[in-house]
Amino acid sequence: MRNKQNIDYIYKQNLEESIIEYLSREKNLELRKAMDIYHHSRLAKQIEQGTYEIENMDYKYLTQDLIENEPGLFEDVV
Repeated sequence: MRNKQNIDYIYKQNLEESIIEYLSREKNLELRKAMDIYHHSRLAKQIEQGTYEIENMDYKYLTQDLIENEPGLFEDVV
């Protein structure tokens, strides 16, 4: 069981990394800003908690969902 937990943890880390990098490219943000936006999002909480098995979805889809459904996170982005 411990091995499965490790695999899940690594998978979630890789997913988060992909989301942050894709968000940075799509919105032309510095990685640090993209990381800050991601970590303040509902999406980050849902992935951490495993809500709706959202962590099994494609990172591009999840990033677009974040952009469309959490526009308040981008208000101070120039």
